[in-house]
Amino acid sequence: MIHQENAVKIPINSVVLDGNLNLPQNAKAVVLFAHGSGSGRFSPRNQYVAKEFNNAGIGTLLLDLLTSDEEEEDMVTAEYRFNIGLLAERLIGATEWLKNDPLTNKCVFGYFGASTGAAATLIAAAKLPDDIVAVVSRGGRPDLAADYLSQVVAPTLLLVGGWDTEVIKLNRQALEQMSAAKKLVIIPDATHLFEEPGKLEQVA
Repeated sequence: MIHQENAVKIPINSVVLDGNLNLPQNAKAVVLFAHGSGSGRFSPRNQYVAKEFNNAGIGTLLLDLLTSDEEEEDMVTAEYRFNIGLLAERLIGATEWLKNDPLTNKCVFGYFGASTGAAATLIAAAKLPDDIVAVVSRGGRPDLAADYLSQVVAPTLLLVGGWDTEVIKLNRQALEQMSAAKKLVIIPDATHLFEEPGKLEQVA
């Protein structure tokens, strides 16, 4: 399988975001990854899941939703990690960029969000009902997108670790507010980050 990997820079409003775009030959879909706070395109967990998508012939865009300066500031002030509106806006900007890029403008798009990034994917999916065909949340906080959950039309899969009890509760509440095709899958004996042996494989 011929595989194209590009480091990309995506201008969105006043910032430029760094991303890694992986395109298997003849890919007809691209999944955009939205990470939680303190994580980015080099997250080994998301890189592993992205590779599984690529092996299945699906393209991936691993994206840093914050600039390096913002990331440094966030480490100290936590100013950006819960600014879900900003993260969603940047995800929408990256989606528009993919829609206009010659390599990907014929593809359909889905989102894979982790932790707070999952809330950003749900808001973006609600705002782009014609563009997003599926959303997956891994250990996500869909409750942080509460005002938008009923507007999401893309089929949505929520994956939560069985030991992540508080997040299970939040996901169940969010599920009740959604009218799209939806499913909550609890992966037994896994914590929030799915670090236990074999659990990330189950996610993928």
